Amino acid sequence: MSKLTVYAIPISLYCAKLRIVLRHKQLDWQEFPPPGGYGSEEYATIVPSGNLPALIDEDLLLSDSEAIAEYLNEKYPECPLLPDGLAARAKTRELSRFHDTRLEPELRTLFAHIAPDKRDNEIVSGQVQKLAMRFKDLVLLLGTEGTPFQDQLTLGDCGFAISFLWIKGLSQLMAFDLDWPQRVLEYQKHIQGFTAVNRELADYKPKLDAWLASAIQSADS
Repeated sequence: MSKLTVYAIPISLYCAKLRIVLRHKQLDWQEFPPPGGYGSEEYATIVPSGNLPALIDEDLLLSDSEAIAEYLNEKYPECPLLPDGLAARAKTRELSRFHDTRLEPELRTLFAHIAPDKRDNEIVSGQVQKLAMRFKDLVLLLGTEGTPFQDQLTLGDCGFAISFLWIKGLSQLMAFDLDWPQRVLEYQKHIQGFTAVNRELADYKPKLDAWLASAIQSADS
């Protein structure tokens, strides 16, 4: 098996999502920052979309964390990330799309307001309300209390593991109060029980904490 090449930046949520997939699959990869920096012309000559993460597997170049995860799951079937059964696989994909297109965009809007001197408290308050609504939607997707979660890590779980960490970090940093439904807290505990998630979070959290601290220090200097 050839070593995979991944273009990523340490703090990227979607790069961390991919690393969970790679860890779970027990794949061998080497990780590099995008040549010239994220958004550079140099990187765009390699990855036309400019997206992160990007994967090179022999002659294949692929970007977008979801597309990469699906590809890796098909090429390396050991430690599957999709459950058995047509309906269960469809629901897993639905959960993953919900993260990428509903929850994460509401979280990302807060990034521009991390530094106190650039913070619009009205926008922050509005986004917290939207996150609360997304949590309620997530409860419906996860099923009623007592419904068992998948007994395996799935494609649908990987993004949530990182986004939950971001939300916790930002709520402390920006001093906002977000109600976490019990079902969401149970889900967070469930996915953190998987080795690949636990290892990525152990590596990622110090980087996230340092990045958030530097964002505040830059604003104060």
